[in-house]
Amino acid sequence: REAITTMHLVPSLLGLFLSLPGALKWRTLRRIPIGGEALPGHLADKFLATFDAPLHNFYGPTEATIATTRYRVRTKQGNRVVPIGRPKDNTTVHLLDDTLRPVPVGVIGEIYIGGANLARGYHRRAGLTAERFVADPFGSGGRLYRSGDLARRNADGDLEFVGRADEQVKVRGHRIQLG
Repeated sequence: REAITTMHLVPSLLGLFLSLPGALKWRTLRRIPIGGEALPGHLADKFLATFDAPLHNFYGPTEATIATTRYRVRTKQGNRVVPIGRPKDNTTVHLLDDTLRPVPVGVIGEIYIGGANLARGYHRRAGLTAERFVADPFGSGGRLYRSGDLARRNADGDLEFVGRADEQVKVRGHRIQLG
């Protein structure tokens, strides 16, 4: 009735939306950005089978203005977790080991984010800022945000989220530190 064209959802809400009996009536949808949680391939496949609209899987923490990488889902994803893609403009993403060295394609590393959209730190939390915002080891003079997220780069050059380096979990897109 309202001809809504854009709906930004976390994957768990996308799953609920696709299960609604009236979901097929939303034919005006043209942009569906997804983020905040890992996107299961079967859910992306269900969306592509239901709607004729692009589905974009975004990744990025609040510390980097939320959308750091993007992957446009164009083909069936099957049982895998949908990749989080490649860095957006004015953003750098590095997969680094414990010594801040880049890991090869296919090897899991921690996601470090840099670029113009990076926050300066945490308000009145100097210790936490120093822990998470580190000097860029590649000589740019800038800083990188140590995300705590683990990923690997696939043969196509896209990042695949694989989990966390710590005990943090996400519930409906909200970060929770279990400790």
